[in-house]
Amino acid sequence: MTITRSFCGLVLSAILTLFVMLASGAAPASPTAAPTPFGAPSPISGPSAPTVSPTVASATSPASTTAPAKSAGNLTGEIKIGALETLTGDNSSYGISIKNALDLGTSEINQSKFLGNATINLTVLDGKGDKQEGISVMNRLISQDKVVGVMGPTLSNTANGITDMGNFIFRDSLPEAGVIPGTIDAVKAKLNPKKAAIIYEVTNEFTKSAYDVFESSLTKDGIQITDTETYNHGDSDFRTQLTKIKATNPDIVVVSALIGEAIPILQQAREVGITQPIVGGNGFNNPNIYKQGGQAAEGVILGSAWFIGSKNPKSQAFVAAYQKEYNTDPDQFSAQAFDGMYLMATAIKNAGSADPKAIRDALANIRNYDGVLGNFSFDAHRDPVHQPVVLIVKAGKFELFQ
Repeated sequence: MTITRSFCGLVLSAILTLFVMLASGAAPASPTAAPTPFGAPSPISGPSAPTVSPTVASATSPASTTAPAKSAGNLTGEIKIGALETLTGDNSSYGISIKNALDLGTSEINQSKFLGNATINLTVLDGKGDKQEGISVMNRLISQDKVVGVMGPTLSNTANGITDMGNFIFRDSLPEAGVIPGTIDAVKAKLNPKKAAIIYEVTNEFTKSAYDVFESSLTKDGIQITDTETYNHGDSDFRTQLTKIKATNPDIVVVSALIGEAIPILQQAREVGITQPIVGGNGFNNPNIYKQGGQAAEGVILGSAWFIGSKNPKSQAFVAAYQKEYNTDPDQFSAQAFDGMYLMATAIKNAGSADPKAIRDALANIRNYDGVLGNFSFDAHRDPVHQPVVLIVKAGKFELFQ
């Protein structure tokens, strides 16, 4: 399989996740040399077509695999890894936290000599959340910077089935289908809502995909949907939709939105008199929800892959290091990014090689990895297996919803 222009466009639209794309057909890199370069993407023309296949992974700290991590052996030189993130625009807060964690993880890996005499040379570029810019950046990382793998992008437009695009794609961030059902189950168990209304962005594949999961989860739990409202990316006034929702008198309001629209939706919901609990999707996993949302965010419930207050020692060490380096709290996406960099490094170490095929095989064998996200494995489809949590905003911070 190859990375094509159409593939890059697909990946670059709207799921909050990290991917690692590896060159499946590149000539093997010697353990004592820098990674062998591979060509720019070309169109898929059948099974024998080109050289680059995607692999996806995300962030964690040193962890255990089914077998103990191997020695870095004779690895030397620079191993070039790229990252394609959204660093400007409406959703830049996600990409910036990811970049921070990738930088932090890379620094820690290199300083600790986790890869022996080899070091990771990380190049992080801004895809600006734009399809064409993302294609340009991906081409640069592959053909000019000659990386062996790419972490990212920040946004892709499919929540489910992303790893079906090729066996060099791994994902370490839980898809909405792995988080939302449990969130609705928890809300049902604690609050026993009978009716719910939904508002979501119809112009974004991620928020549309999350809406589908919310709708099916509510239906499964016997919660009647009283109204479904939509909006477009860039809208700023949601009062008309929220007033319609209020008129149906739901017990909960479900919002599938990214951070740029999520905050004004929360504020305007309270402004029009909606006092019911609000349940958000993955886009709510950002400290700006309560920092900028203020009192309107109090009581918001959301599912997450990670909780900043976790007692996991790896998580606590990561939080302390991130706060020291950046003077702010990490979020779910930075936790995933940190683990993702260590997953990549662990695979390189276990493979004893910077050859993308060897790295791919080593990633596929990772089981029971002890990282920031907790006990982590890749399943047979290269999707993540670990325990999600349900959170609530209380007194201006995330707490466990219990």
